[in-house]
Amino acid sequence: MKSHTWRKSGFKNSGGKSDPATPDSAAQPPKHSATMMRDGAARNNAHRSHGPEVPGSNPGPASKHAAAEDICLSCPECTSQKVWKDGLRYIGGHAIQRFLCRKCGFRFSAGSRSDASAGSNPASFSYLEPNRHGFNRRSGLSNRQICASEPKGAKNLVEVESRIEKRAAGATKLSEADLKGKIIEFAWKLKKEGYAESTIKAYVGAVKLLIKEGADVFDPESVKDVIARQNWTETSKFNYANFYDAFAKIMGISWRKPRYKPDEKLPFIPQEKHIDQLIYSAGKKMGTVLQLTKETAMRIGEVRQLRWENIDSENNRIILNNPEKRGTPRIFKVSSELMARIMGLPRKSERVFRATTRDSYEAGFLRLRKHLARKLNNPALMKITFHTIRHWKATMLYYQTKDILYVMKFLGHKNIKNTLIYTQLIEFGAEEEYHIKVARTLKEACELAEAGFQYFTQIEGAQIFRKRR
Repeated sequence: MKSHTWRKSGFKNSGGKSDPATPDSAAQPPKHSATMMRDGAARNNAHRSHGPEVPGSNPGPASKHAAAEDICLSCPECTSQKVWKDGLRYIGGHAIQRFLCRKCGFRFSAGSRSDASAGSNPASFSYLEPNRHGFNRRSGLSNRQICASEPKGAKNLVEVESRIEKRAAGATKLSEADLKGKIIEFAWKLKKEGYAESTIKAYVGAVKLLIKEGADVFDPESVKDVIARQNWTETSKFNYANFYDAFAKIMGISWRKPRYKPDEKLPFIPQEKHIDQLIYSAGKKMGTVLQLTKETAMRIGEVRQLRWENIDSENNRIILNNPEKRGTPRIFKVSSELMARIMGLPRKSERVFRATTRDSYEAGFLRLRKHLARKLNNPALMKITFHTIRHWKATMLYYQTKDILYVMKFLGHKNIKNTLIYTQLIEFGAEEEYHIKVARTLKEACELAEAGFQYFTQIEGAQIFRKRR
């Protein structure tokens, strides 16, 4: 009688006829190896046949093991082929190998060998596993059994799905290609509705982020779950709910928007001396952009669209005919210093600042802030952005004029609610320093007004003018 030696890849027959009886307890195969058990059964069946193998019949253990190695397993979630074996599960006496993806952490089960011998795809999978975003369901699962056992038998996958995932009626998970097509369709519909390029980019980016975080954008409950689980502020959750609300309306999805409330915070107002430090430390082009933003409160997108035909160098005026956010067109009176900076730029295109992307402006400004903050050891410079300079200008205008309608017109707002936030009075402290001039004649008063001085009061027949340092 042959003795059997068990090894990791199965067992080896040492010679002679096989004994159909079970080997002794010392030679029992490990319970955790399904491959060993199947190869042992195949070996015994082959010995009982006492005949040569017939083409098309069940292969022996060696060929069967080789076939198992030839199967190229890949993760059904991310398609990576870097997978580890992750133990076995038993269903009805059959062992099913479990796998763990090394790339995305997804756990799944391989199809049983009985399926492979029956002519089905040996690399097919049957699973319903939680990944880092929750439970995922794949199409084409039919009535396969999941890898879990109960006293009365295995659970049916379809029953478990209906209990774990209450999807919308008729909802299906789209493939990656179909999902990309839907996003492109969404962007094109926004374009047809007249949305600006920057707005379309923001909406599409928000939808892509929700998908990246594991949301099924065609299942509103999945989107709500993903937004609720994020470590975002209430304002961010409110914004992403609004982004998805636009997606749902355009794509014809019915949902109820969650009731997030944005945080009410006052805008950061930088100090003028810090803005000036950035202006005079920047290069020729960036310095001109910052000076223009400081004097006109134009948005960076409006600065990018500025054309040479909008520059009136004789009268020191700049005309804004293409405002963002459906704002009103306006004309700005600028300083001679700013006009000299603008006229000193090279004219290489119709635009004053050429066709540079918004991201390149933001990246260049970020590098400038980091460099100057490190050089001056002043972290407050890192809080200054193009938009906070606009906040500074609006606040200063209201501080100087106390005329909210004038500030509203200067900023291009159509709704006064957007301007009321700048009615806050800021104690400028040490910054509240002025150049003082006295005018005793009409000619002197006109010259001071043209130089930017503002009338303050009158004492002993003399008019007092002042201008902030």
